[in-house]
Amino acid sequence: MRADITEYRAFYDSRLGTIARRLVRRRLRQLWPDVRGLTLAGLGYATPYLAPFVDEAAAVIAAMPAEQGAVAWPRAGANRVVLADDTNLPFDDGALDRVVMIHALETSDVWRTLLRQVWRALKPDGRLIAVVPNRRGLWAAFGNTPYAHGHAYTRFQLDRLLGEAMFRPERWDQALYGPPSRLGFVMRTGRAWERAGRILYPGLPGLLIVEASKAMYAPAGGARAKAVLRPVAAKPVAARGGALFRGDQEDRLFGEDVGRG
Repeated sequence: MRADITEYRAFYDSRLGTIARRLVRRRLRQLWPDVRGLTLAGLGYATPYLAPFVDEAAAVIAAMPAEQGAVAWPRAGANRVVLADDTNLPFDDGALDRVVMIHALETSDVWRTLLRQVWRALKPDGRLIAVVPNRRGLWAAFGNTPYAHGHAYTRFQLDRLLGEAMFRPERWDQALYGPPSRLGFVMRTGRAWERAGRILYPGLPGLLIVEASKAMYAPAGGARAKAVLRPVAAKPVAARGGALFRGDQEDRLFGEDVGRG
């Protein structure tokens, strides 16, 4: 079950959400230190983690699911958000170099289909980063953050799911070892929790992070769904070397809040 867009925004506007964003961003940046010239998409509610890539990548766009609702991003400047369907992502085949999935895989009702859509949209040498709640961690157990929504995973479960979708895990990482507490002392010592957790209890992070590559064969049952969206932005985002959005879709970039539904 997906959280509402207002819950995501409220969390990341809070002090606890700001700390979580900074800690996870650091891990993502270490996995992808250089995205110059690449086309990057965030799926789910990934916008708090995309800002470091905006000035470097050739194109950055955020796809938010209709069930969650969506809001324009960034809050100033040209909008980079598109409303999406997990069963029919609004990107041409092989249009993307990189995909980041955050608040996406664990809340989707069609997670296998979603991963196959990502497989389709990635270039042959494309890479995926999936960030999911750890089933054994505290962040999945407490309902005061968006990471408590949906289905949390163990590393074994996530590895198996990626394999079924024809992805090959390449690198694993973890984040958020501290408790999801809003107490001042806990939040002030966030980095110390990260350092200590990696040494003292490495199997109990709040989040699992995996970078995966495409297996070089087509996924079974990957028939293309009929398109439903078409981009009509004043300045359409173009992918390097070809179209970014699927030409037979009827999706549009929007510049205002979109309600659920």
